[in-house]
Amino acid sequence: MADQGWSNVPGAGAARPAGVAFDAGLRQHMLGIYRNMGLALLVSAAVAWIVASTPAIYQPIFGTPLKWVAIFAPLAFVLFFSFRFEKMTLSGARTALFAFAALMGISLASVLLVFTGASIATTFLVAAVTFLSMSLWGYTTRADLTRFGSFLFMGLIGVVLASVINLFLQSGALQLVVSIIGVVVFTGLTAWDTQRAKADYIAHGASQQAEKLAVMSALSLYLNFVNLFQLLLHFTGVQREG
Repeated sequence: MADQGWSNVPGAGAARPAGVAFDAGLRQHMLGIYRNMGLALLVSAAVAWIVASTPAIYQPIFGTPLKWVAIFAPLAFVLFFSFRFEKMTLSGARTALFAFAALMGISLASVLLVFTGASIATTFLVAAVTFLSMSLWGYTTRADLTRFGSFLFMGLIGVVLASVINLFLQSGALQLVVSIIGVVVFTGLTAWDTQRAKADYIAHGASQQAEKLAVMSALSLYLNFVNLFQLLLHFTGVQREG
């Protein structure tokens, strides 16, 4: 039975009305986010499989300096998406999300080329369980996670910078440190972004602005999952022979 009256929600910045209609709307809002995220993951997986299974595509990319384009293009796209988001229409934001997912799929093709299918499947399952557990906790907890936002953001910047540097250094020790910290950061961001997505609906209700913010939330959660998956591969992934 839904609570009646008003109740405080961490991260919302204000009290929210509680009731059957509101709770139903919130569920639809969150399901829409997970649906867009799931579709983005499917797009990335399809593109990655096509690229990895077609030598005429992956050899010119990963066997030449074009590999740097594949590596850095997703980061450039995220920055572009973030800066242009406010000026985008709802349909434009959704199109950008799936375009980014396709671009990310090209980069992820390298995972299929390097690691065995069994270890990829195992790591994906571990990442999925971790992601879903933390997202559920972020949705249900009454703790205010906003106070961890600056800490997680600084951790994210540190992980990105260290990862870029290690592309050139190729240090195993640095990669281990980055992977450990990265797993912690993206696990925390999963809960934090989930609570923020919930707060967006509390603040804007069933409006077009809330729908646009849901696309941004889908992108954030998508990135958390993909990065968590890639970082976990450094612990559980088994490389192909030869």
